[in-house]
Amino acid sequence: MGVGSSSMTELANNDYLLRLAGKEPISDNDPFWNQLLSFSLPTPLSTPEARQLEDATKPICKSLVENNPQTGNFCALIRVFLRRAGELKTSTQCENNVFVWQSYNALFIIRCLCKHFIEIMSEEKVLKHFTVTAAQKKAPGNSSESSAPLAETLIVSIIQLLLQIPVLNFTYLLHLEAINTLLVLLSVQMFVARAAYKSVLHDYLAEGKCAKAAPLLVRQLLYNFTTQEMCPASFDRAGGGSLLYGIASGVASGIWTILTLGIGGGGHPEDGIANTPALANQSMLLLLVLANHCGNDKDTRNPYREALISFVNIPETSTEAQIDASFNIKFASLYNAICGQLNNDSTILLLYILLHRNQHFKTFILSRLNIEALILPILQTLYHVADRSSHHIYMALIIILILSEDDAFSKSVHEIILKSVPWYTERALHKISLGGLLILVVIRTIQFNITRMRDKYLHTNCLAALANMSAHFHSLHQYVAQRIISLFELLCKKHSKFLELVTSPDPTVKHLQDYTQDLAILEEVIRMVLEIINSCLTSLLQHNPHLVYALLHKRHLFEQFRTHHTFQDIIQNIDTVITYFNSKMEQCPTRPSEPHEVLEVIEMGARQWPRDRLKKFPELRFKYVEEEQPEEFFIPYVWSLVFQKSRLHWDPNSIQLFVPDVQ
Repeated sequence: MGVGSSSMTELANNDYLLRLAGKEPISDNDPFWNQLLSFSLPTPLSTPEARQLEDATKPICKSLVENNPQTGNFCALIRVFLRRAGELKTSTQCENNVFVWQSYNALFIIRCLCKHFIEIMSEEKVLKHFTVTAAQKKAPGNSSESSAPLAETLIVSIIQLLLQIPVLNFTYLLHLEAINTLLVLLSVQMFVARAAYKSVLHDYLAEGKCAKAAPLLVRQLLYNFTTQEMCPASFDRAGGGSLLYGIASGVASGIWTILTLGIGGGGHPEDGIANTPALANQSMLLLLVLANHCGNDKDTRNPYREALISFVNIPETSTEAQIDASFNIKFASLYNAICGQLNNDSTILLLYILLHRNQHFKTFILSRLNIEALILPILQTLYHVADRSSHHIYMALIIILILSEDDAFSKSVHEIILKSVPWYTERALHKISLGGLLILVVIRTIQFNITRMRDKYLHTNCLAALANMSAHFHSLHQYVAQRIISLFELLCKKHSKFLELVTSPDPTVKHLQDYTQDLAILEEVIRMVLEIINSCLTSLLQHNPHLVYALLHKRHLFEQFRTHHTFQDIIQNIDTVITYFNSKMEQCPTRPSEPHEVLEVIEMGARQWPRDRLKKFPELRFKYVEEEQPEEFFIPYVWSLVFQKSRLHWDPNSIQLFVPDVQ
């Protein structure tokens, strides 16, 4: 380290790092800092590299923890950064790449040390390292003379950096490191078991100067995500470029030797971040952390959440909306970025927040003519349910449920015809409506849940979405109609099995109470499926001959429920339909035997169908309502995403907020 190039294995014995962590106080204006910050360490931008760096520097970090209370060198390093941060705007305008590079290095060291502190000690002890006042000669005019705590001053400075310094080729990594440092400082939440944790570091961000800057910071993070800016080509090893563009190139070439690992994509294809640029990925994670934080006092305002749920489109013609808006942003660009990243569960979570809380953006989405750009990736995620986390599946289903609350959406998805669906491998689908595909995938998710997960909450969301849309099922594809009835058939078989177990006189049958509860839940599900079928028949029977065909083909399934008190009323309507169309078959001179002949009779009979023949039931309407104390779900979930997708290495043995998924 220093002006030469340093490999990972040499770090533990590096003279500059040993002095920083040693027992000798270092003045703010000591030439040492310029030497330290001219290092050429390969910057880790993937989780394996980050772990390698931490392992190599652990002895240095331990020494600093031991000696910093006497030397205050950690605070001196922060003051050096703060002094440089105050000059970054001018340096950027002058394209002073060396100054930017050294500022980045200072922030990088601060972040690494903070992360070590946070993983091994309580927040209270971490903050003590920010308050050491060793007997040092401080540089004149440095920021530590401010009355604000040094940790808060650091956070304010980082936010100002993100807002004032443009993202350019030579500032890209500086922005990335600024966001990483904020993530690390806020990660104190990961190392306590309580989701609603009273954190001093979080309070710094929620109050004072940081709170005032919240709308601008949220806007910048959304902009970083929306632009999806890749790592500048000058960092590409093949191009031979460097941050300094020829200035001290011998040093710079050592810095970026392994930089491209993880920066453009970095991650495995299955983790959802392989194609997400680093700055966009980290910005998304920080935004989710800020927007979902909740302290002990639930009534305390969260300025970042408020900003995220109230921004408006550019341009926004409504004066009232402009008054209430936190900021404006191009909805079309944000929509396109979201559609392009929906394989990433971080993006799914952002979309959920915007749909659930930001009425302006929800209205914009529901007005899209290319809604398939949003729906198809979500359906593809649900189709691969076995490969996704339960949280990812829940959020995708809730998004479908929220969208299904809108009648215009439920109608429009049946007007969009898809030529093919390559990822649906169970059967070749040609000229199927988007609505039909949605029904198929949701039914498939229900069937997977029945056989594998057995989660009532997942069933509820699936069936609620189908119920909301059922009155608008239009021109259902033959295969879709078959799958609806096949789902009912599967439920019937399970019902017979549970009923046999519950009524069995065999004393060896165990867990009778569990079977009774399972039977009650199953009957609720069956009732919902019957209501969905009935809703479609009542509203649009004439436009769904394939569903009538499927009912006739499997009419025996409904016989067992004719006298059942839970289903009797709803079965009457379905029986009426079956009886009517069966009579039409019998009236034919020769009873139709070929599928196309049966369909012809059904279509002719549908034109003569008396609309008032069926009993009217209340319209099926379900609305998503967030659970009480949502922070108990969302805060651990958000931090589990940071653990998995931030390309930083976190010690899984120290995490208390959730059980880490260590692969």
